[in-house]
Amino acid sequence: MAKVLVLYYSSYGHIETMAKAVAEGARAAGAQVDIKRVPETAPDAVAKAAHFKLDQEAPIATIADLENYDAVIIGVGTRFGRLASQMAAFLDQAGGLWARGALHGKVGGAFTATATQHGGQETTLFSIITSLLHFGMVVVGMDYGHAGQMTLDEVTGGSPYGASTITGGDGSRQPTENELTGARYQGQKIAETAIKLHG
Repeated sequence: MAKVLVLYYSSYGHIETMAKAVAEGARAAGAQVDIKRVPETAPDAVAKAAHFKLDQEAPIATIADLENYDAVIIGVGTRFGRLASQMAAFLDQAGGLWARGALHGKVGGAFTATATQHGGQETTLFSIITSLLHFGMVVVGMDYGHAGQMTLDEVTGGSPYGASTITGGDGSRQPTENELTGARYQGQKIAETAIKLHG
């Protein structure tokens, strides 16, 4: 059985919700799945003043955790068209794993959220994918088997590079069923690939 880690950072809970959907998809494929989050780096007073969701149930990951999985799926919101600094700071500590080639051949994927339709979803996904490729990982996106990413019936996230959601400028929009279906689909595809390569 392949082991999958869904690793995320979520300020307001949108990515946390997407992470759970990604994990559901990976479990449906038959993988053993853990959901973990990276540490909050914003000062407590700043996080509280900005109304960050501070009651997330997922345990905090360590860099050492990463090599214990056959696949790592990274989810993080967009900050000015790239991944949020909390996730970047976490990944920046993985130089030792990179130097040892500890993640070579493992499967990776990315998912994200933005406030607006054109708020940098694809550039954020690529900023995550770039790190995955430097680690030597096999990247799996969200192929057009999830046809919902092509719908014109609603505003929706999702692209071949990974699942995504749109939060609205005030954060009031929650992931839609179409976006969650995409997240489940990508999680399943990543887990299936990990099972074929490592299961």
